[in-house]
Amino acid sequence: MHPFASYVLRSYYRETGWNEDNLYANLTRSSNALLDFSVPRGLHFSISKSPNSLFKTTYSMNALPSLNGSVGYIFTSCNLDVKGSGDVRFKDMVDRFKVFDQPRKPEGKEQEWLAGERVDTRDYLLYGRIYIPTGRLDALYSTRLTPTLQGMVAAISDPRAPISSEKSRGHGPASNIMFSLQQDTGKWCTEYTWSAEDGMWGIRSLYNFGKVGPSTDSVQSDGERSAGKRTGLKRVDEEDAMEGGLKGRVSVGGEFYFSAKEKSAGVSTGIRFTTVPDATPPSFQVPSSSSPTSAHASARGPPSQPPTTITALFNPMLGHISGAYAARVSRDLSLASRFDFNVYSYESEWSIGAEWWQRRGKGWPQPPSTDTDEPQPQSSVSDLADEVQGVVKAKVSTTTDISLLWEGRLRNVLVSLGVVSNLSSRSKPIKSIGLELSYFSSG
Repeated sequence: MHPFASYVLRSYYRETGWNEDNLYANLTRSSNALLDFSVPRGLHFSISKSPNSLFKTTYSMNALPSLNGSVGYIFTSCNLDVKGSGDVRFKDMVDRFKVFDQPRKPEGKEQEWLAGERVDTRDYLLYGRIYIPTGRLDALYSTRLTPTLQGMVAAISDPRAPISSEKSRGHGPASNIMFSLQQDTGKWCTEYTWSAEDGMWGIRSLYNFGKVGPSTDSVQSDGERSAGKRTGLKRVDEEDAMEGGLKGRVSVGGEFYFSAKEKSAGVSTGIRFTTVPDATPPSFQVPSSSSPTSAHASARGPPSQPPTTITALFNPMLGHISGAYAARVSRDLSLASRFDFNVYSYESEWSIGAEWWQRRGKGWPQPPSTDTDEPQPQSSVSDLADEVQGVVKAKVSTTTDISLLWEGRLRNVLVSLGVVSNLSSRSKPIKSIGLELSYFSSG
């Protein structure tokens, strides 16, 4: 379950038009949602409030295995439509398998002029959280420098951490500040980072093959101009469909980092293939409602290929190779598999994971569900009798660990219940079990 602060941060990205899915760090996000989901440990409570559209507060407490808590505050320069835990779209609060839409170049905010002078300001987000009783402080500042450039500053201040680096080893993260500069042009997305603790410089880059999607405004204007001319369904993709295979896009990327303090470096590279989303703007243009045949086709959608994501990572310095395959096999069931191998130690691990969505009831036929962050058509969300109410996740690996997680909504509270077990251990088959309750409101 996403913390309230993560939900607000993603809402801020969506409001400002920034595509965080185009980062190299999120190359394997779809498979990680099924294979690396986090299971709560102990008993955790969180309560959050949005007094207005700019300011948010959040409070959390861990009751087990130890008693501690935190207080956080978030401020944004732009108005955010943050829902309450009782009416928020459930899929926005959990990590899930998702096929990303066609990448597009970010757009800046509309310019505002007053008496011949530009008066609009840059969008930004401020976040701070203090942990009790340790006194640790986390801070984040994010701002849009240009339409395609975003800057971020993240800091950690831990008064318990020793000053010297020799003493700080083994005592958790010390105080640190990190600067990040992200540039996204749609085709390319590059991230530059610098960490003060170990003097580490890093660069990550991701390149998307194929065409870059048009902006939302241009898609809408083109759709309005051609609404009366369309007589059937129109797909906007890079290539025509080919028989006997999946149709999609390929993205390749890599990262390089160097630590001046440790005198060490690292490098990795990755590739991702993802199918083209169906019935999702701008990949799918809805036909004119004046045509009866078009309206009928729009309701049921075109014949879709299985939403699939295939990724491969390679770290030559560590000798680590990883390949993952994830796909949605039915409307409510997604499966994933991953194989990790080290060419130096010959150690390997095979993991399989699944997620199954639970719905309130079976209503009348619905259009195919989508997994993008685009606004959903009214016809696909108006049926409350078919609303998603929860998700069950499971993971099994050759390390003999089995993880089970249920995330759902009970009235106005978001609930996460999970367990991690090792069936090969007779003395301690249950390694951990946890329950997380989250409630937040707006207005």
